[in-house]
Amino acid sequence: MLIGYARVSTNDQETSTQVAALKAAGCERNYREKASGGRWDRPELHRLLDQLRKGDVLVVWKLDRLSRSLRDVLTIMERLSEAGAGFRSLTEAIDTTTPAGRMMMQMVGAFAEFERAMLRERTKAGLDSARREGRIGGRRPKLTPQQQSEIRKMVSKGHRTAADAARLFKVHPATVSRLLARAYAK
Repeated sequence: MLIGYARVSTNDQETSTQVAALKAAGCERNYREKASGGRWDRPELHRLLDQLRKGDVLVVWKLDRLSRSLRDVLTIMERLSEAGAGFRSLTEAIDTTTPAGRMMMQMVGAFAEFERAMLRERTKAGLDSARREGRIGGRRPKLTPQQQSEIRKMVSKGHRTAADAARLFKVHPATVSRLLARAYAK
């Protein structure tokens, strides 16, 4: 059975164009979804994947309608393979029910894996360079060094509790707890 999946990202968009193309391609059942392609928690997609049987073919209008995350696309392809189902993208002419289509998906997966590895290398190189220049990543501290010193003194001398200090400086109590834990660990 050919099973169609149509997805749009926002409530303002419509799946009707995709569904018309899927019906023209011979899809007997179509699942529609309004959700971001970068998210994995898409109920209609999961319902479709759970109902796949051997010999079924998942059809999408365009590959990015299935997912915007390459990792998710590869995960979905693995689930299709485990179920004995195929995949077809109408726009990109990818069809895993043929040997050439399977090879094409494997090549796409290999390029995707290569790109992820290159991205990790570039990110690591950038972070290493920033560290050598004395910059550190992450969020800016909520408290200045002077405020941190003041909180440590207040709490250690018993003038205020950690919770009182957190309220006084308008920070979460966990922020003060971490500050004190670092101070006592030294």
